[in-house]
Amino acid sequence: MTAYRLLALNIDGTLLRSNGRLQPSTKEAIEFVKGKEVYVTLVTNRHFQSARKLAKALKLDSLLVTHGGAFISENLDKPLFEKRISEETTFNVVQVLENFNCNIRLTHERFSIGNRKKVSPNLLSKSILNTSDSMFYPVQFVDSLGDTLRDEPVSATRIDVHFKHEDEKQEAETVVKEAFDMVDIRSHSSTSFDIVRKGVSKENGLRALASHLNIPLDQTVAIGDAEDDIGMISSAGLGVAMWNAPFEVKRAADWVTRSNNQQGVDYMVKEHFRKQQRQDFLRKIKIDQ
Repeated sequence: MTAYRLLALNIDGTLLRSNGRLQPSTKEAIEFVKGKEVYVTLVTNRHFQSARKLAKALKLDSLLVTHGGAFISENLDKPLFEKRISEETTFNVVQVLENFNCNIRLTHERFSIGNRKKVSPNLLSKSILNTSDSMFYPVQFVDSLGDTLRDEPVSATRIDVHFKHEDEKQEAETVVKEAFDMVDIRSHSSTSFDIVRKGVSKENGLRALASHLNIPLDQTVAIGDAEDDIGMISSAGLGVAMWNAPFEVKRAADWVTRSNNQQGVDYMVKEHFRKQQRQDFLRKIKIDQ
């Protein structure tokens, strides 16, 4: 039986219930698996400060994989790994996007900045409220992102874009793909996509962290619920999908647990890791042999 040494958890739709709350039983499960000397990390599209707030609630001092794999750190000032879109590319992409009727939001580990254009009522503000706390993460809206970036350049970790109409989203996606080969576009719905530096993904973030910790990928467990979790679920030694995940995510997984509203993480962790001994116990057995 493989002894797993790293547990990677997505946040929204996985760790948290649909109402955004963390169940006490989930906290207990994390403590349980930490007691098995398993390194626990969060792998999320959230910005670092939001993920760190949840990590503290879980009593984790781990390196966290945030911004969808673009920023890995245990504190704000000394990242282990960061992969941003350059200031020049960020500016040029925004210049192109501002020709379309869309909401644009630039994310950074310290702040977020977006345009005020009304594409869909409260769409952009809802996305911010779901993933951040403006009390410790400044959120700013401006009339023209291009003008703002000209005066104060930003090297974004991610650019989120929302459209009102599907055909305009498809046209903008085509234009950006043809004009910028140094970025990747990840489509999230028929009217939205985000832009990251080429090669950024949760999977590659998990790979970078595992390499830093000297833990082989086949000794990792990854639990997620979204389509952008498929890569890390497929590459982990044990990939786990939540019951509330789309079919494509479940198909990529080795194990399908209960939903996020039915303590799926708690159930999977206690069901699987109860059979696993502590690493120091396993080392002692080898020495005695």
